[in-house]
Amino acid sequence: MTARLFEPLTLDALTLENRILIAPMCQYSARDGQATDWHTMHLGQMAMSGAGLLTLEATAVSPEARITAWDLGLYDDGCERALARVLAAVRDYAPVPVCIQIAHAGRKASSEAPWRGGQQIAPDHPYGWRTEAPSPVPHGEGEVPPHAMDAADMKRVRDAFVATAKRAVRLGIEAVELHGAHGYLLHQFLSPIANKRTDAYGGSLENRMRFPLEVYDAVRQVVPAGAPVWLRVSATDWVEDGWDVADTVELGRALKAAGSPALHVSTGGVSPKQAITLGPGYQVPYAERVKAETGLTTIAVGLITEAAQAEGILAEGRADAISLARAMLYNPRWPWHAAAELGAQVRAPKQYWRSQPHQFKTLFKDTAFGQR
Repeated sequence: MTARLFEPLTLDALTLENRILIAPMCQYSARDGQATDWHTMHLGQMAMSGAGLLTLEATAVSPEARITAWDLGLYDDGCERALARVLAAVRDYAPVPVCIQIAHAGRKASSEAPWRGGQQIAPDHPYGWRTEAPSPVPHGEGEVPPHAMDAADMKRVRDAFVATAKRAVRLGIEAVELHGAHGYLLHQFLSPIANKRTDAYGGSLENRMRFPLEVYDAVRQVVPAGAPVWLRVSATDWVEDGWDVADTVELGRALKAAGSPALHVSTGGVSPKQAITLGPGYQVPYAERVKAETGLTTIAVGLITEAAQAEGILAEGRADAISLARAMLYNPRWPWHAAAELGAQVRAPKQYWRSQPHQFKTLFKDTAFGQR
């Protein structure tokens, strides 16, 4: 019997070979939004892992949408050419389906790279700029308040999401994830912690969901039918009176009605006051509830590090797919080891086939990897 982790997963017309998804992981290594040789090396490793889907890091819709000045973007021709070069190199050797996470950092933009502290950079600094958000409420104490977006700003940002999605389609990217989690712009509209508006985009849950749903609808219209478009969401802010799992269920229902096939369920990020209870699979209960109450294909993430742990989550019906981030950075061959442990097969470049231990001599499937 095939392990659940290695069963195919279909999202709209896209069928993945297995249920291991590589989560978006910011590299802070772009130049003027353009992918570099680092991305070729990094994404090449991830693409050869045997995972069913490779998701690009949070990809900004404009220069001011970047978390840092070194974030990946897809907002002009230079960004598109650079990413096309990287994807062509990766796909020559590792034909894995690619998803792009389209993002706007909102009030968490204009920041330092995390290994330099991650603090906000002042707008007058060479690597800084004035941020924008639903309301003029800074993320942390002492930060410069963001510009409060008006109707024209929201149209501009919505159009930027659409333009980036169109570029992604031209690049042959097979799936789109909109970043509505971790305290970035779409999450800021959702959460009452960041959204203090008194117009049609603030106050009630329906109003706070309005802009993210408008962005989803606009992107869905320009992505070809059959190519899946979904949202990554923080299911709870981990702060009293913030966004919570009941809100997430309502958002999931609205997204399902709008045509979304899935929801990627994470948590946190909108407030430094968050009190997160960490532990193995600590976010899985949120994915489980979303799956049960919306019927959406649900992607679980968060301190899922072991093959048996991932298999158990799927076998118990708590989620439909597993998204891995730090575990993949630590072990880019995680799916190979999981397949060996669970008695499954996985695709790998033939150049690496001789690496398999004798007791796992049927571990690797025939593959087009490395056939240039």
